[in-house]
Amino acid sequence: MAISDMPMLSVLRTKMQWHQERQRVLAENVANSDTPRFKPRDLVEPKFDKMGGPAAGGAMGTLPMMRAQGVNLTPSGAAATFDQNNRVGYETRPAGNAVNLEDEMLKVSANQMDFAAASSLYTRSLGLLKTAIGKR
Repeated sequence: MAISDMPMLSVLRTKMQWHQERQRVLAENVANSDTPRFKPRDLVEPKFDKMGGPAAGGAMGTLPMMRAQGVNLTPSGAAATFDQNNRVGYETRPAGNAVNLEDEMLKVSANQMDFAAASSLYTRSLGLLKTAIGKR
């Protein structure tokens, strides 16, 4: 069994990849904060079972987009993993834009801290494995 196939390292690697993709989506939300009728998006967090595999009903693998306002093509056989924030009322500007910069920046900050924690755990796990096999 290769070191990269260990369930804990696989879970941490998947989590870091999810945080990278979420950072891209959140940056897109911030970049489009002045675009008329733009609705912010977010990713559904992946779920894992006790053995480190994908949990039943959890969003894993590719991250297909959800149909937005009936103009996008629906991916064949794929579950939607984007979470549309259906904001109405005072949170939507007259131009139809629903991006709240304060909320988005809080999400970006939390995402950055979670990524740092996952990458630190990954690095320490590799260090422990190197110590265990005598390479350190």
